[in-house]
Amino acid sequence: MNYRIEHDTMGEVLVPADRYWGAQTQRSLENFPISQEKMPNEIIHAFGILKKAAATANHTLRPQKMTTEKHALIAQVCDELLRGELKEHFPLVVWQTGSGTQSNMNVNEVIANRGNAIAGNKLLHPNDDINMSQSSNDTFPTAMHIAAVLAVEQTLLPAAEDLAATLERLEHENEDVVKSGRTHLQDATPIRFSQEISGWRASIETDLIMITNALEHLRPLALGGTAVGTGLNAPQGFDCTVAERISDLCGTPFKAAENKFHALTSKCELVTVHGAIKALACDLMKIANDIRWLSSGPRCGLGEITIPENEPGSSIMPGKVNPTQCEAITMIAVQLMGNDATIAVAASQGNFELNVFMPVIAYNFLQSVRLLADGIRSFNDRCVSGITANREKMHHNLHNSLMLVTALNPHIGYENAARVAKTAYAENISLRDACIHLGYLTPDQFDTVFHPEDMA
Repeated sequence: MNYRIEHDTMGEVLVPADRYWGAQTQRSLENFPISQEKMPNEIIHAFGILKKAAATANHTLRPQKMTTEKHALIAQVCDELLRGELKEHFPLVVWQTGSGTQSNMNVNEVIANRGNAIAGNKLLHPNDDINMSQSSNDTFPTAMHIAAVLAVEQTLLPAAEDLAATLERLEHENEDVVKSGRTHLQDATPIRFSQEISGWRASIETDLIMITNALEHLRPLALGGTAVGTGLNAPQGFDCTVAERISDLCGTPFKAAENKFHALTSKCELVTVHGAIKALACDLMKIANDIRWLSSGPRCGLGEITIPENEPGSSIMPGKVNPTQCEAITMIAVQLMGNDATIAVAASQGNFELNVFMPVIAYNFLQSVRLLADGIRSFNDRCVSGITANREKMHHNLHNSLMLVTALNPHIGYENAARVAKTAYAENISLRDACIHLGYLTPDQFDTVFHPEDMA
């Protein structure tokens, strides 16, 4: 491999000749050979937006330093970065400095060196130009907020909305189906299948509202606070100007954080948003479990619904098909709950003027969004959208349920109705026969008041 010599304030470093990163990136590569988890692409993308916006703000507020030529060159390279053309130049792992300084410098070095290659001379400096009016301490939390908002808005919310729409369709298709309800995994009073589905739909829609509302807390940005929140070395108005430009580039609103000291050290907003996302995961766990219980069988389980058969389910049992999409989304939910614990603990560690657990927060947050968005789409497309009711089995289970006796409460009282249910179960006879046998109602009276389909 061919190398070139780069330098920083600590001296010279050998860097691969075909890479645009510089000395600080190389030092991080050498000092943190830890595992395989790379800094998320979403963070690098957010940095591209941030650096382009910062160059524009600096060009407006400091035109003598951020010249038209430098501004145009930085913008050109940031556009390449945003198109995904420079991915191989961002090699750093999550397990690095807790401020994300080395990833900020990775971006600064790549933009500067790529820009200089385009210009044909050393026009850009990573610190003086690309990092102008900034610090890693305010850029990394800003990149986290940008990445989080874009990931949630562009992937997670649309996926969950599509799932809610599928459930609404199934709800309308099954309005005439009455089945046995279940509580405590035991028979309960009747319910329409559409009502059961409506509970799933409303859960997803409620989660969407909570996530959307929580997302507003991520719109204030730390940028402009620089090292400790005082805004040292940033010109007056930089924070508001750069937030406006970021909003334009993202197509979604951001604003300058009012209190930069809070913005640098507290990560409560990310905890809040991830908590709302966790609520969605919890509901998906419940819905997926309901679906695999209802589809259990096909002969020895509940068997009240059928789901798509996507692949063979066993290497030894021919013909077996399993609810694998339910298994995938529930595993994702479990992973997300673990991520939530990591984020909460990391956010609690903001000492003095800076939280130094930011890379692990970013990694877990964005993994959660990525996993859940992909998982919901697969679950929706390959399972939920193909659910059909086994009407015959639902009808059989409904009329075989002892909890239909609840309809008799107003006519014979709770204790007598309980006696009817216990007698029917003990003697393996129908509720009708048990009620008549015990002398509580005549056959005609029972037939007049007992209509299971009307109980829903």
